[in-house]
Amino acid sequence: MMTIKIQKILFITLSNIGDAILSTPALEAINLKYPNAHIDIVGDKKSICIFKYFPYVENLFIKNKDDGFIGLITLLKKLRLTDYDLAIDLRSDALLYFIKSKIKVHKLPNKKSMNLHSAEKHYYCLGDIVSNKLPDTKIWISKKEISIAKEKIGNIKRSKILSIGLGSRFKSKNWPVTSYADLSNKLLKYFDVVILVGNKDESKYADKFIGNYHGKVINCIGKYDIIETAALIKHSDLFIGNDSGLGHVASSVGVKTFTLFGKGEPYRYKPWGKNSEWHQDKNFEITKIKVEVIINKIKSLLTT
Repeated sequence: MMTIKIQKILFITLSNIGDAILSTPALEAINLKYPNAHIDIVGDKKSICIFKYFPYVENLFIKNKDDGFIGLITLLKKLRLTDYDLAIDLRSDALLYFIKSKIKVHKLPNKKSMNLHSAEKHYYCLGDIVSNKLPDTKIWISKKEISIAKEKIGNIKRSKILSIGLGSRFKSKNWPVTSYADLSNKLLKYFDVVILVGNKDESKYADKFIGNYHGKVINCIGKYDIIETAALIKHSDLFIGNDSGLGHVASSVGVKTFTLFGKGEPYRYKPWGKNSEWHQDKNFEITKIKVEVIINKIKSLLTT
């Protein structure tokens, strides 16, 4: 198998932002193994932007479930124009049966992956195709986004910046905004500025936070796309948020992260990396998490 010259690779990633970011270590491992190969990537309309600036991407394809069967057939017709040397499907095994490729890599069965972190699950499905160490997650940012972030926050005289994501995809995963404000007030001596990040649907949380917080706030919620937000978070010394894609964004740009979980499986889906910490209520009720408990854990993270 490994005697085949790998020049064209198809990489099928996942739909949500966080899940797609957790697939980037596998993509990086493939790229390190075959640095001269051209890579086509299939992603969801929500997640494909993560790979916009991946330096070895040749084509980005969108697999949109809202397009139904006709959309799927259209996508397959485009993919079948290429004879791939290696095709990797982390999303659904079915697509691979219709792809032309010398080597096909399927996702791990659930029984084999249930005790693995998602980043490990995607990496280990590659088997002996790669032999390098599991890389960190990554988002590729262009000079454009870096410039936007510098223009927004680059002139701040500060020693520390705290980024906070107040929302998530599901309300049941949201720690109360007043708890975030209380926590931030108790961290005032550690941070000079709080940056609020999130999508337009989360804009409603900003006023309540600002009304209860006693320090300087830069409200960026709903004003920047995900890559621009990554560039903003990259300036931070710590990111705190709910179980959402933003925690994975922070980890992927090398920022320490602390995630508050309600329902969910932190050991499998927390942001990947040694500087990623989390807390979960024993009854999976995020609103029951006490600020005092989080303060002590964050102070420990700040000293590492």
